Amino acid sequence: MVKPLLTIASGNTKKVAEIEAMLGPLPIEVQRQPSDLQIEETGSTYLENALLKAMQTAKITNTWTIADDSGLEVDALDSKPGIYSARYEATNEKKLNKLLHALGDTPYRSARFHSAMVLCDPTGNAITEAVGICWGELLKTPAYSGGEFESIFWVKEAQCTYGELSQEQLTKLGSRGKAARAIAPFLLKEFGLEN
Repeated sequence: MVKPLLTIASGNTKKVAEIEAMLGPLPIEVQRQPSDLQIEETGSTYLENALLKAMQTAKITNTWTIADDSGLEVDALDSKPGIYSARYEATNEKKLNKLLHALGDTPYRSARFHSAMVLCDPTGNAITEAVGICWGELLKTPAYSGGEFESIFWVKEAQCTYGELSQEQLTKLGSRGKAARAIAPFLLKEFGLEN
């Protein structure tokens, strides 16, 4: 039997691998969007950006498509950087420095990773959407070098930073994992793979 094909609307190989691993138990074939496809994220919410990416990619590839948009929301910074997390600064190091400087020594370091995910059919119609949130708090210094926000985001349930979560923990506790788990039953239904 030929496995149904699902496109993940992202050029970010790390993100594609992460979502693919979360959907790994499903009997589907996963591919990432065409390498020359660039979709501008002009939405004002995670959901709008995910919808833009999923709809356009589905129409271009003529495949079922999943897209997500995620960001870090810091309570002490009025939920910033939020949807601008990826564009907060030019490099990971600059992003971390800017965020840690903005927080200073405040003891109020609660934050969350917020992900919105959308599933579109091959014609670009949105079938379902899901939101995943991972709660945590921000350390004053990165737990390891070379990371981004995930290197300072402490996940209490796992007793480690977001960047140190195993794939199994990411699927269970991570914001993207929670959203992917919510969408999985719809994928199975649409692909006719339900037991």
